[in-house]
Amino acid sequence: MLRVSRDLTIDEDDIEIGFVRASGPGGQNVNKLATAAQLRFDTRKIALPEDAAARLVRLAGQRMTKEGVIVIHAQRFRTQERNRADAIDRLLEMLREAMIRPTPRRPTKPTFGSKQRRLEGKKRRSDIKAKRTGRFDD
Repeated sequence: MLRVSRDLTIDEDDIEIGFVRASGPGGQNVNKLATAAQLRFDTRKIALPEDAAARLVRLAGQRMTKEGVIVIHAQRFRTQERNRADAIDRLLEMLREAMIRPTPRRPTKPTFGSKQRRLEGKKRRSDIKAKRTGRFDD
């Protein structure tokens, strides 16, 4: 069992990890070995609160299929073990971030002093521009 938060754990059997060939530079090692980890996790197998599920869909973006399966492709390291651990860590981090409720924004009003300073600055600028329109007598 992997612990996401104090009230959410996921079973390791629910995570499917396969190995594929990595892309990019690396010479013969890349051509011969399947070191990139491809993690698949079905989000319907865990009980997420509705708001957390919505945040998870937004966080996962294109990594989540229409069926609710998160697919993470990890190829940062040269070994299967490190790529596997990296994929699991990224999944857990995504789930942890989805579980955090954002603090609601409290709308504030500008202070009286800030309103006064703004109006004084506008008046000062207006006076400067008004003095530019001088008439020339011929």
